[in-house]
Amino acid sequence: MRPDAPVLLILHGLEGSSRSHYAVGLAREALARGWRAVVLNFRSCSGELNRRPQFYHSGHTDDLDDVVRGLVAREPATRLAAVGVSLGGNVLLKWLGEREAKAPAQLVGAVAISAPFDLVPCARGLDQGLRRRVYTANFLRTMRAKAERKAARDPSFATLVDLQQARHARTFAQYDRAVTAPLNGFADEMDYWVRASCAPYLSRIRRPALLVNALDDPIVPSAALPDPRTLPPWVRAEFLERGGHAGFLEGGWPWRPRSWIERRAIEFLAPLVAPGERLC
Repeated sequence: MRPDAPVLLILHGLEGSSRSHYAVGLAREALARGWRAVVLNFRSCSGELNRRPQFYHSGHTDDLDDVVRGLVAREPATRLAAVGVSLGGNVLLKWLGEREAKAPAQLVGAVAISAPFDLVPCARGLDQGLRRRVYTANFLRTMRAKAERKAARDPSFATLVDLQQARHARTFAQYDRAVTAPLNGFADEMDYWVRASCAPYLSRIRRPALLVNALDDPIVPSAALPDPRTLPPWVRAEFLERGGHAGFLEGGWPWRPRSWIERRAIEFLAPLVAPGERLC
């Protein structure tokens, strides 16, 4: 592999990690092209707790900014592309909108897969009915456990959050009210959901970007999707009838299904990182 090969930066979803199947799939696609790949493990997702009190959250972009700037400082001539999945897509798009034209020139393009865009309808939907019993219960099981482990390791953590409420949280509203909001300076869960959503930042993005979502996504309802007509011309939306949440399966169902979204992401980014293209 060339030492000057492009770098693909991968951001995982809620309670995911560098071991998530889509992160591994994206890395494999990048390596097959001769690129290098880096996965950002959000705070508490690497397999061990981070040392600071704060966990990651849907709108926390500081760590992404540090990682991008670290990569650029180490290799100023490197061409960098990024893919964010679900929560990682929200973080990536929000960061791009926050940075606007000041995003490092080495970052030449981005792809967001199944990003939530607007957290309010997403959280409200997940807190109801079957989705609450299936998806929310699974996410909160590990999130509650992390809060317990933090409090056991650092007793001061319990003074920053409502640990008792967190232990009994069975909805995102309850957990975010007890943990995410007070830990990160939000007034309550609604303030967090509104301020952490990437939707208001999409018009400020100044890099080529691809947004891929499915209309049958059980986690991101169609009400959360942006109107493609309001997006900048360099931001392309592909909202497909089927694909679920970061699924997008093809071939041999149900015996040998495989996801094509990793390949689509790399195909979109490949011309942007090609040698000879001028940096923005």
